[in-house]
Amino acid sequence: MPPVPKEPRPLINDDDRDTAVQRVQEAYTEGHISHEEMDERLHQILTAKTHSALETALDSLPEQNAATSTIAALSRRIRRRGAWRVPRTLKVESALGKVHLDLSRAVIEHPVVDIELQLGTGRAKITVPRDATVDVEDLRTVWKDTLYKTRRPARPGGPKIRISGTMGLGRLKIRHARR
Repeated sequence: MPPVPKEPRPLINDDDRDTAVQRVQEAYTEGHISHEEMDERLHQILTAKTHSALETALDSLPEQNAATSTIAALSRRIRRRGAWRVPRTLKVESALGKVHLDLSRAVIEHPVVDIELQLGTGRAKITVPRDATVDVEDLRTVWKDTLYKTRRPARPGGPKIRISGTMGLGRLKIRHARR
């Protein structure tokens, strides 16, 4: 009896191509590949017709991160604002500096975002989207309390921002964006 032929994999679709492009761009921004290598891989992805051709363009790239990023500084300011991509888990470490995270215009792709703060003497300010809910129950403060008033009617569909970690001598101020 002859062997049963395997079904060929379907041609790649736009979602497959978009995911591959994003993975190459992330590898470039994280410093894993050069600009020239990024251009070459993007060309391979955009002209690929099969999954094997797409996989060839992604060979040797590091595995995708589990959506965790760390921002650390000893004594300088940490600031994120504008249209930046918020990872699923964000760790922020600062011994002496100020921290300002503005999520009001950020790209938030996850329904829940965990922000872990490890701050020494600096203060922190976090601006969340208007429709976000905020949970600070797992945040430990040593000196000053957190400044945050819970929004009365939480709008449905917004992300949940869970803030945890330890604040030393600084203060955390959380506010909702006005727009």
